[in-house]
Amino acid sequence: MLHLFLDESGDLGFDFVNKKPSKFFTITILVLSSTDANRKLIKAIKKTLSRKLNLKNKNKVHELKGSSTTMEIKKYFYEQVKNIEFSICSITLNKKRLYQNLIKDKDRVYNFIARQVIDKIPLEKGDMRTVELIVDKSKGKPEVENFNNYIRTQLKTKIDPNIPINIYHRKSHEDSGLQACDMFCYGIFSAHENNKEEWRDIFKSKILFDQIYLG
Repeated sequence: MLHLFLDESGDLGFDFVNKKPSKFFTITILVLSSTDANRKLIKAIKKTLSRKLNLKNKNKVHELKGSSTTMEIKKYFYEQVKNIEFSICSITLNKKRLYQNLIKDKDRVYNFIARQVIDKIPLEKGDMRTVELIVDKSKGKPEVENFNNYIRTQLKTKIDPNIPINIYHRKSHEDSGLQACDMFCYGIFSAHENNKEEWRDIFKSKILFDQIYLG
């Protein structure tokens, strides 16, 4: 089974005059080509939580978050996963370059960027029986349906149309793969948004592509 995990960092706010939205918006997909790799990733997340965040903490932490995890813990986490076979695919939107007619349709922008990431993943080279895409849950029911239909159509152009495609939307605390994706996604986002590259540089060997979309 091919396991894909999709998460985002930044926001899709565009009012740069009256508010302070992020300059960039990043969508990242974590790609694992086997169930064994996914199993090892889950174990690494749980090990990091138990040994680094919950060993002496009475208030249990249930998930890793890229935005709040210290660099020390990020490095420990990467030590646990660096020998697992996976790749990271990411596109970052330069929001100030986006066409004005798209600004009000945030779901369309989100779906389009997600599709751009999927379009660049060499899925056709994989040996798979099922594709499972787990998405960080942030949409209402109509938006979920639109996203699923849009992305499923794109995936079917890249793989054998007989291969089942399962898409699930989950909260990050419910899925270890989403937590790992969040960690990497934040590293890529903060490198573009704040020029903080230390964390991204640590896992850069796993990055298949990291591109800026200018609109």
